[in-house]
Amino acid sequence: MLQDSIRNEYQGLRVAITGGTSGLGLALVRQFHARGAQVAFVARGRQGVERVARDNPGVHGITSDVSKKEDIHPIAIQMVSLLGGLDVLINNASTLGPTPLELLADTDCEDLELAFATNVLGPFRLTKAVMGSLASSARQGRGAVVLNVSSDAALTPYQRWGAYGATKAALHQLSRIWNEELTAQGIAFLSLDPGDMDTPMHALAVPDADPATLKSPETAARELAGAITSLLAFIRSEQVCSEAVR
Repeated sequence: MLQDSIRNEYQGLRVAITGGTSGLGLALVRQFHARGAQVAFVARGRQGVERVARDNPGVHGITSDVSKKEDIHPIAIQMVSLLGGLDVLINNASTLGPTPLELLADTDCEDLELAFATNVLGPFRLTKAVMGSLASSARQGRGAVVLNVSSDAALTPYQRWGAYGATKAALHQLSRIWNEELTAQGIAFLSLDPGDMDTPMHALAVPDADPATLKSPETAARELAGAITSLLAFIRSEQVCSEAVR
């Protein structure tokens, strides 16, 4: 009985996730799928996409690259078509920039450009591309949420994290501005730091870190999913109150 309750917790919620084949993205795919949501995810590697889709029957995988402008509209069209609409977009895909991590003065312009293309322009373009679908969900009373996965590097100037930190800072501010502009229309934005996790990306950035001291991606995914559904519940309750007043 408890399993059925958990399974139905997010029943019917339409969720799209970028970077869904490893680390936090994979944990988010599994978390929402296990709780009854309809899930589509995108990642660059075809084999990884096929593996995750095969291991999670009913989940829709899209092989594409959010850092490429020409890929964005095909990604958006596939996401919305496969899910029959969109309630939640999670911009999770990101890159560290050059590794091993370098001082900002030693970072090549091309590496910085790629970091911004992946971590800022990709989420910006994809969010714009699905804005109509999010607005439709909001008008239907379902609410709509965009989660941009952030980092403490967005606020704290760590040495050698210049490319990553600068892009996450930009994404964090974009999230705050978009939230100010669109909350009244029923579309809310979250910018959340999941914490230091035991993921391939963290291992690449800090190879000598002790995994035992890091949060599991599964724990972070549960926390982020909880924040999203709590916000959706608040949005829906506000809409019900507004309709009652009218």
